[in-house]
Amino acid sequence: MTTTPDIEQFRSADEIEISTRRSDGSLRSFVPIWLVSVDGALYIRSYRGTAGAWYRHAIAGGSRHTGAIRAGGHQANVTFTQVGPGEHGLLDAISQAYQNKYARYGDTYLKPMLAERATAATVRLDPAGDQ
Repeated sequence: MTTTPDIEQFRSADEIEISTRRSDGSLRSFVPIWLVSVDGALYIRSYRGTAGAWYRHAIAGGSRHTGAIRAGGHQANVTFTQVGPGEHGLLDAISQAYQNKYARYGDTYLKPMLAERATAATVRLDPAGDQ
């Protein structure tokens, strides 16, 4: 697996895997997740909302808000930034991106990603330096 700080290569991936970093710097197990791009930035949402394990680890103070993503034989270090509830226009654009990219999966999988629970757990991915 190659490592690169460039997360652009993940933009078109249908699904990626993410991992959050423990306080000792090691990575937790990777989990699959959908990814969308809006205005050049990459976003993910927790299907389980703010109760999702990866989300709690990514946003919790002790995690340093860092981790990694991987797909197609590539891995990149990232930082996680929560998208605030006051950013309605951005959250709406992210929801539209989910609808556009994942409509083929139907309501069973897409609808929960558009629900308030998942919208409240929206995270921007940014490149991070070597970890």
